[in-house]
Amino acid sequence: MTGVVPVMWTVWGVLVLILAALYVYRSKLTQDEDDQLILDDSFDNVKNQQAEIVAKVNRLQPVLRIFLWLLAAATVFILGYYIRDILINLHLI
Repeated sequence: MTGVVPVMWTVWGVLVLILAALYVYRSKLTQDEDDQLILDDSFDNVKNQQAEIVAKVNRLQPVLRIFLWLLAAATVFILGYYIRDILINLHLI
């Protein structure tokens, strides 16, 4: 069973790194986002840029959610593995 532990932690670590990279990417996207409403037609290019940023962030949200759920599942799996191991060592199961 010792072959499972390194794989388990490697998968968990890779998921953490991917999730961190996605959050960094999202923060880089949103740093250029303005918090103001543009009503004048002369600022159409700014409106288009802001709309592109919002569209990219909205496309990224489902991917972030998926990786967050995968990380949660991997964490629960790791916790379950170690709780089971403790119970076996205490001869409770």
